[in-house]
Amino acid sequence: MTLASAEVHPLWTDPPRSTGTGPGHTPTLTAYPADTEDGPAMIVIPGGRYAHISEREGEPVARWLAGIGVHAFVLRYRVDPYRYPIPLLDAARAVRFVRHHARRFHLDPARVGVLGFSAGGHLAGLLATGAAPPPTVGDDVDRASPHPALAVLGYPITSLTDHPHLPANGHLLGPHPEPELLEELSLPHRVGPAGPPMFLWHTSDDTSVDVRHSLLLARALAERHRDFELHVYPQGAHGLGLAEGRPAAAWTTACAAYLRRQGW
Repeated sequence: MTLASAEVHPLWTDPPRSTGTGPGHTPTLTAYPADTEDGPAMIVIPGGRYAHISEREGEPVARWLAGIGVHAFVLRYRVDPYRYPIPLLDAARAVRFVRHHARRFHLDPARVGVLGFSAGGHLAGLLATGAAPPPTVGDDVDRASPHPALAVLGYPITSLTDHPHLPANGHLLGPHPEPELLEELSLPHRVGPAGPPMFLWHTSDDTSVDVRHSLLLARALAERHRDFELHVYPQGAHGLGLAEGRPAAAWTTACAAYLRRQGW
């Protein structure tokens, strides 16, 4: 493998709509290559209520993915004071970036997925349900597709209207979002008859993002006969990442099995 582990790549030379420079204003991808040629890739999107980036949901998860043969890329996207659609702009660019540079990263451009937690799960779910802002600068990267081939969502925010996570809503949309936009960005309303396979997991005692977020999305997927798998664990609360030492740690084994069944 020619790439060094944990190599940081800026998504743009001059990020569109940024109001400053440096950390917090410059979205990046950090690469954690697997020891595979032409293997699948996953963009890891940490949570953080659209207010910050959760570190425990980044590098440890990427290293686990690389260890099971999946090239991993941790996305550091722009959060509050940046509002929608800036985080989605960054996430879509990340998928395009990895797909465009597939040969450079020794990966299969047809197998580029997203793995998100909490608010990052919402971002991953938006991409997986077809949301993507138009290309921003018209370069070669923008010609690649922003739509993931598979999505893994851990304790995701899926609805901005049912059992909403009000702090995340506020960080993403401001204090007075339009009701129509709340509906538009709620994943269960976005699910159609076609789309990538999804693996969902949550804990039943999550008091931050209610487990009903995953249940609502799973119901929408089932009603449209979509390929998905849902795991609900009895304990673990919120923000677990790999959930090491907890019952919910079983999600990584279940997810790895799901990826294998999907040809990943």
